[in-house]
Amino acid sequence: MLVEVRVGALIMDPNSNTPIVVLKGVESEAVLPIWVGAYEANAIALEIEKIVPQRPMTHDLLRNLIIQMGYRVERVIVTDLRDNTFYAVIDLVDEDGEKVSLDARPSDAIALALRTDSPIYVDQRVLDLSSANIVEEKEEAPSEEEWPDVIE
Repeated sequence: MLVEVRVGALIMDPNSNTPIVVLKGVESEAVLPIWVGAYEANAIALEIEKIVPQRPMTHDLLRNLIIQMGYRVERVIVTDLRDNTFYAVIDLVDEDGEKVSLDARPSDAIALALRTDSPIYVDQRVLDLSSANIVEEKEEAPSEEEWPDVIE
């Protein structure tokens, strides 16, 4: 089952100083944090804030290429989570209804979806796996009593 999401926030992880795109369910309570690279976070931020660069950025070029080739972005889907790596696809459709799916990093797929006003989905299995990982990390985190040992 696919869950429709939107970009809910773009934040920095205070521990790793790495950008995080937080996807939030459109009609559900789903939340999915995805750590992304600085360049991709910048591309997402520029589009969220509707800042138009003087020259096309890579994701703008990709959007223009897709349009010039006679396709449109139907949707993007975060499809999998394996070994702490997220996977996504970009579903394209042409004027005749022919569909093509492209493998993509979620950050690139999200940046493109924002530029084409296309819906973003996450496979429910990915949400389940992500939630399980968060629970495991919380269970493995030291208790407050253990913190002095960790700090020392």
